[in-house]
Amino acid sequence: MSRWAIGIDLGGTAIKAAVVGFQGGIVLERSVPTDTSSGPEGIVSQLSGIVAALYDEVSDGLGADAFAGTGLGAPGAVDPEEGTLSYPPNLPGWTTFPLRKALACVLEGTSPGSSPFFIENDANAAALGEACYGAGRDFRDFLMVTLGTGVGGGIVLDRKLYRGAGGGTAGEIGFMIVDFQGPSVHAGIRGTIEGMIGKERIVDYAWALIAEDPVSGSHLSGLCRHDRAMLSPRHIEQAARQGDPLSLAVWERVGSVLGVGFANVTALMDIRKFVIGGGIAAAGGLIFDPARQQLLRSTLPSMHDGIELVPAELGNRAGMHGAAALCFQ
Repeated sequence: MSRWAIGIDLGGTAIKAAVVGFQGGIVLERSVPTDTSSGPEGIVSQLSGIVAALYDEVSDGLGADAFAGTGLGAPGAVDPEEGTLSYPPNLPGWTTFPLRKALACVLEGTSPGSSPFFIENDANAAALGEACYGAGRDFRDFLMVTLGTGVGGGIVLDRKLYRGAGGGTAGEIGFMIVDFQGPSVHAGIRGTIEGMIGKERIVDYAWALIAEDPVSGSHLSGLCRHDRAMLSPRHIEQAARQGDPLSLAVWERVGSVLGVGFANVTALMDIRKFVIGGGIAAAGGLIFDPARQQLLRSTLPSMHDGIELVPAELGNRAGMHGAAALCFQ
């Protein structure tokens, strides 16, 4: 009888949950809007409801005895040992909250409540998902990076998550500094990767280039109707694929900044495999090619053997896969 678990990806917009088989991946999934206005207690109520509903729907068919537990990936600082979640972005009203304990209390007396519950940072969960079911399944060691509103990351070493010395913040490549005297400041820190190539910073850079050279930038600004508020990375991707030089310059910069970060990781940890996901990564080779070139330029030739940059395979399901995989480990 194959084991199965429930994996949850808690986000500021939606709670995505799935029944995941140990061998076969997702069997069933559900998504509900996150009720951010209800605070931690309200979200715990949402989580318990979706766990109970999924369990009731599949336990007879998959076998209650094979249920391995529930895993949750969440944004913010997570203490997996204590089961706490601290200051998650996009979840207003949270400080440090005992999420695992609160969920266990609500589920007490139910069938899923008698099984283990695991909590992990969402980027780490995504990395574990790719390690077990996606693009990292053939890699022993790799860094997963997610490019979206921000820049997140997770490290897998010897097929296991590496969380760090105790704070659980290992892999936060978005806070790696690549230009300590640069103009960008993010979260009070100057020159971080996220501060340079987070979603809004990509748009800011493109708009600044348009202002510097309106003629060359006319194609791009036309796509967003000459309105900065309408400009998105998708517009910049479309223009670049049509050969727009300004847009190509934007992605060259994004890839180069990312490549410098990868070079630092390679030099420090001898990690040579990189899995790249997130919505911004849909730009594909526009990012991957300059990132690889910069990575090679910024490392010694002796470090180049085995270097690979590959796209993530699981998309927005990586977190659910990884959360469930916590139960299998």
